Amino acid sequence: TVVSPTALARLLTLAAVWGASFLFMRIIAPVLGTVPTAFFRVSIACLGLIALLGAARVRWDFQGKLGACLVLGMINSGIPATFYSVAAQVLPAGYSAIFNATTPLMGVLIGVLFFKEPMTLAKLSGIFLGLFGVGILSGAGPVALDAALLQGALACLAATTCYGFAGYLARRWVSGLDSRLSALGSMLGATLLLTPLFAWSVLTQPPASWGGWPVWGSLVGLGLLCTAFAYILYFRLLAEIGPVKASTVTFMIPVFGVLWGAWLLNEPLSMAHLYGGLLIGVALWLVLRPARRRGAA
Repeated sequence: TVVSPTALARLLTLAAVWGASFLFMRIIAPVLGTVPTAFFRVSIACLGLIALLGAARVRWDFQGKLGACLVLGMINSGIPATFYSVAAQVLPAGYSAIFNATTPLMGVLIGVLFFKEPMTLAKLSGIFLGLFGVGILSGAGPVALDAALLQGALACLAATTCYGFAGYLARRWVSGLDSRLSALGSMLGATLLLTPLFAWSVLTQPPASWGGWPVWGSLVGLGLLCTAFAYILYFRLLAEIGPVKASTVTFMIPVFGVLWGAWLLNEPLSMAHLYGGLLIGVALWLVLRPARRRGAA
């Protein structure tokens, strides 16, 4: 089916917003550290969603799916937010945004391994091509290939693995639920997961500085805009156009992530961004393109 102009506008908006999240994390994580960055991201988003649903007078009827939403939020929000906070301490925003584009590749692998999804030659080719693109980006860009870069890259790939699982689980667990309630349940679950970790990190190794207005302004943008608002859009798109087409937002996120980082953080650009990004883009096309029908319709 053809994606409507409204759905396409939502996809572009979601890509721009999620692309900006890597910019905000790059500002916050080196100052506050991994766990505080992830905790404040999801807790601010949670409070924002509670306020939004209260203003809209949305009835908190989770249709018996609150527990599923909480667990899904830990997988889809809490754990990935932590991994991306690890990456943001060592990787430019553009790098993390491009690594994020491997989400559909991880989704294919997880679908084949755990959910009995069929593997095709195109999908298999896309997986290897995407991993090759990640390798080019890691080894030929403006950032030196060292242990820190590998750590950041592996953290990003761990986050996209969580997203891959969450896409399948969301279809099974929260299908038919109001997208605003799905987003709220996810943020509640992520906050519950990260609250004890945050308390432990503050007690044992508090940040050397809690930052100034750039850090906290970025936290508000990350929590309210890039998380609360973005997850409402995401769950709305899942219901409207399905998980496969919704995942094509990852085509566009790297473009916005690289541009935001270059424009606002003066991050260097290199041909590795182009080559690695193009390879990942072709890989995504191979993975996401609809299969040809055999015979006449």
